[in-house]
Amino acid sequence: MDPDAVAKAFVEHYYRTFDSNRADLGNLYQDGSMLTFEGAKTQGSQAIVAKLAGLPFQQCLHKVSTVDCQPSGPGGGVLVFVSGLLQLAGEQHPLKFSQMFHLIPTPQGSFYVLNDIFRLNYA
Repeated sequence: MDPDAVAKAFVEHYYRTFDSNRADLGNLYQDGSMLTFEGAKTQGSQAIVAKLAGLPFQQCLHKVSTVDCQPSGPGGGVLVFVSGLLQLAGEQHPLKFSQMFHLIPTPQGSFYVLNDIFRLNYA
């Protein structure tokens, strides 16, 4: 397994799906998954999708600037750290964001998101 290839493929899929239909992100999470979005913790696939679908904007576009990754533990996990810009529909200036994912392999050969931490960068 090449962590860089996993991270690149995951990031492209995640943000493409987020920007087109957030409800489709549910299959990337499991019941034990946790999202921390701007400090608010949400656990479980259904609750995470409800949180993301309920964000106060309908359309957005993520522009990824950097993707860093590391292998995580003996089980084949991957830590992924993303930074970039988030353009909201109707807003003139994009927002800077950072997001971290902890990806865990599944028996089927894919990965799911165990941990997901998102923050806007206001500095």
